[in-house]
Amino acid sequence: MKTIMAIGAHIGDMELTAGGILATAALNSDKIIIVSVTAGERGNPQNTTVEQYKTQKILEASNFAKALKATSVILGYKDGEIPNNDIIRWEICDLIRKYKPDTIITHWRKSIHKDHEVTYNVVKDAQFFAGLASIERQYPPHFAKGPYYAENWEDGMDFEKYVYIKISEEGFNLWNKIIDYHWFVNNSECYPYKKYYSQLKSIRGIEARALYAEVFNLEEHHKRVVKDEI
Repeated sequence: MKTIMAIGAHIGDMELTAGGILATAALNSDKIIIVSVTAGERGNPQNTTVEQYKTQKILEASNFAKALKATSVILGYKDGEIPNNDIIRWEICDLIRKYKPDTIITHWRKSIHKDHEVTYNVVKDAQFFAGLASIERQYPPHFAKGPYYAENWEDGMDFEKYVYIKISEEGFNLWNKIIDYHWFVNNSECYPYKKYYSQLKSIRGIEARALYAEVFNLEEHHKRVVKDEI
């Protein structure tokens, strides 16, 4: 049994971009931790205040996680104002040590959204801190693989489709059902989120010779293939 930790800047980020993998893993009895740095509350619909939408988003995240028998962690920073400081780095470091994920998934480093770029930076450093035995914290050190950087339409600059991970048909069907817990995926006036990501999972599946797949990027130093012979 594996443990996967997906860390998104906003509620819904990882659920959309890596949700097929998370659903497939959950059906295989793997442990899933979904961390949202903010609630993403400033995308509030008309006639709903920011605070009301924040409450709604937290409930949506909880319902999605429950459907996967996963854990939802909301750090509570303000949407659009994620700080690039050591406080949040240590906070995420402690989460990594507490939950001991085998693999971390998060945002790619280049994005049109500042929260995504900051999340990339703090997660990368938190992963480093978490694995250092010389750093004493509440929990013992733990090294997690990755990060694997999820394909996101907002994070497309210099993103390389490097790793294709197959989604089972059951995993896709589960994701396709529970992603509707998130109001904005079907109701946003800015972007057709569910339509885009459901079709993207199908396209990536075709490229991977499968029904469905999701694509991830890695840091350059992780893109090494070692063989004994050609």
